[in-house]
Amino acid sequence: MIKKYLKSACLLVATLLIGGCELALFDPKGPVGEEAKWLIIISVALMLIVIIPVLMMIFYFPYKYRKSNTQAEYKPDWEHSTKIEIVVWTVPTLIIIALSYVTYETSHSLDPRKPLSDEKHMTIQVVAMDWKWLFIYPEQGIATINEISIPVNTPVEFLITSDTVMNSFFIPRLGSQIYAMAGMENRLHLMADQPGTFRGVSANYSGFGFSGMKFKVHATDQQGFDDWVAKVKSSPQLLNKETLSQLRVQSKDHKIEYFSTVGPHQFKQIIQRYTGAHDVK
Repeated sequence: MIKKYLKSACLLVATLLIGGCELALFDPKGPVGEEAKWLIIISVALMLIVIIPVLMMIFYFPYKYRKSNTQAEYKPDWEHSTKIEIVVWTVPTLIIIALSYVTYETSHSLDPRKPLSDEKHMTIQVVAMDWKWLFIYPEQGIATINEISIPVNTPVEFLITSDTVMNSFFIPRLGSQIYAMAGMENRLHLMADQPGTFRGVSANYSGFGFSGMKFKVHATDQQGFDDWVAKVKSSPQLLNKETLSQLRVQSKDHKIEYFSTVGPHQFKQIIQRYTGAHDVK
């Protein structure tokens, strides 16, 4: 029986260690993700001030007041301790004050609508669909499905909406997930400060194909980005009413697609489809 429990414990520890091999939130590749990482670490550290002593007392008190310990104090009429009351109320109060300050500061510094710098940024329009992501580059006049490319150290403004149910746009290594809702436009500013290929996901359950609603983010130098744009522009596919209607059909694990041409008002037309407004001409 003991061997069985030991094997189970070893398996649990191994699983936890393996599961921690790729903690994207703690390996950020951009300034927003870096600040979010420290917010998580500080918040957990503050809460551990209470959690660690409690976990220690779980083992200490049963051991000290075990039946065989005849030297332990026995006070059947004890009911109050001013010292304990002070500790029990003061420590959590200080932790709440510290967390409140951290929350207030980061609510402004990590505001998703706040530009990261005064430098010129690029824009990517994001549309959540069933169950795929449509990305429109208005400045380059191209669009893709489930893949984007961004230049390193270039601020990116994501304009996000949904052409279906509510969803959530999230690139863990860059930080800040934000919801995508039909008829609405949310904004998110991110930047990659290191080259690489990062995973993007949907962080809100949206139906049968949700598990495959992933996309790739390629952060490259400017030349690599220009080469990627040229590759997309060489695609024979166009993003028009016909292809958009096909994309609205529910699909699971949708493959990456490129569209060399897209209308300048396509993103606004998708939003206005759910607002009752007239189409943009």
